[in-house]
Amino acid sequence: MKIKGMALLAAGAVGGLALALSINNFNGLGTASAQDVAELARATGGEAPRTVPSGMAQVNLSFAPVAKAVQPAVVNIFTARVVRQRQQMSPFFSVFDSQPRVENSLGSGVIVDKAGLVITNNHVVQGADQIVVALSDRREYPAKLLFAEPRLDLALLQIDPKGAALPAARLGDSDRAQVGDLVLAIGNPFGVGQTVTQGIVSATARTGIGVSDTQFFIQTDAAINQGNSGGALASMNGEVIGINSAILTGGQDGGSIGLGFAIPSNMVKIFLRGASGGKLVTAWIGVEGEALTLQAAQQAGLERPTGMLVTGVSAGSPSALAGLKPGDIVYAIDGKEVFDPSSLRYQIATQPVGESVTLTIVRGGTAQNLKMQLSAPPESPARQLTQLPNGSILAGVSIANLSPALAQELGAGLPEKGVVVVQVPPQAPAAQTGFPRPGDIVESINGQRVGSVGEVNSALGASPQRTLFGINRGGQRVECLFQAPRSFGCRAAA
Repeated sequence: MKIKGMALLAAGAVGGLALALSINNFNGLGTASAQDVAELARATGGEAPRTVPSGMAQVNLSFAPVAKAVQPAVVNIFTARVVRQRQQMSPFFSVFDSQPRVENSLGSGVIVDKAGLVITNNHVVQGADQIVVALSDRREYPAKLLFAEPRLDLALLQIDPKGAALPAARLGDSDRAQVGDLVLAIGNPFGVGQTVTQGIVSATARTGIGVSDTQFFIQTDAAINQGNSGGALASMNGEVIGINSAILTGGQDGGSIGLGFAIPSNMVKIFLRGASGGKLVTAWIGVEGEALTLQAAQQAGLERPTGMLVTGVSAGSPSALAGLKPGDIVYAIDGKEVFDPSSLRYQIATQPVGESVTLTIVRGGTAQNLKMQLSAPPESPARQLTQLPNGSILAGVSIANLSPALAQELGAGLPEKGVVVVQVPPQAPAAQTGFPRPGDIVESINGQRVGSVGEVNSALGASPQRTLFGINRGGQRVECLFQAPRSFGCRAAA
């Protein structure tokens, strides 16, 4: 999967120490003598000294032990799907089905259990009619898709080794990864065979990549290319700390330019826990917020704009029960710094439902801790999934009442209340216009605010022949006017 322009290519792609919160200004610049400065100038301006290895021990230093520990558990994944297209030779001939053709693709995966469980990216196996897993020792097994979660771009496969021994990787603690740590990326780029590349952790907590709803990745400069999707990002102690998923490229060829992204292993663990129950449910705290601005940070007495400014708290939610209030700044969770709303969502999502966490907040310029117990998102109100009747442009479109549970299920950062478009069938009139789409929020009809499926039905029944829809798509509001039988147009809402 490519992210172009720069292009992004799906590389097919806890508790902690208490955080000391400083409210006072701090000058981190020390004093240096003229001699120190002169020595620094000489060191930076001259050529770095070179030394030869002092013995065979240094000559033989190698990443081979790490590679040997992880490689056996990294697999190649080959998929095939049958594609049938409907074609029409000319206006005088009827539509017919063309000859089916087979599309093949490849990717990588990681064995995480000796019973034959394999983790890979969802985009590697999505829509596949046949999946084959090839081990590094050239054994091959047909695979069955057990569980997939498009929101995380993760999938779980099962192979049957027929009693034969299988290697399995150890999943490490991705939260311990630090910028500058050495890592190895292992996968099957371009189908050339299993390949190991070496680099460092370039960044942690990288957001805004646009691959999955978690929006929280480990960035590395280890070479990752097409076919590496689903492969391992391994630490120097032989643990898998990420599943390679995407690269950012600067051209049309899709080659590596040192910007690769991996799904953290701690999110993989949550995915595996959801797979065991047949449904991924992550923790919910019932809070809305936005990234802290420099001005807001200064008003709160902070040196820099880090943390999330709370803008809303759901009644009866874990946040409300813990005492969180609008205007608070969430600075850390269990001692781990919160950078922005994406960071908060990730840290909450990687905690099991029912666990208790400690929020470090800033309120009125004072830091304090709040204990909070995480819970599953409630489905209240009931979703009331409804297909709208004939008579308007929305005929055949399915809508539902939003709730915390449905918002998490649908993903994409949806609000936790309102009316959401769930499905737009290809044959529905709206499918030809592009409005609405799944995930859109229906906010008003003919200028009347609607907040439930019942209100939408009532408003549509009043004037089906001429209807003005107010739609919210990812924060952008659009008004669309439908006049029977075919007139339709949209404009940006004020």
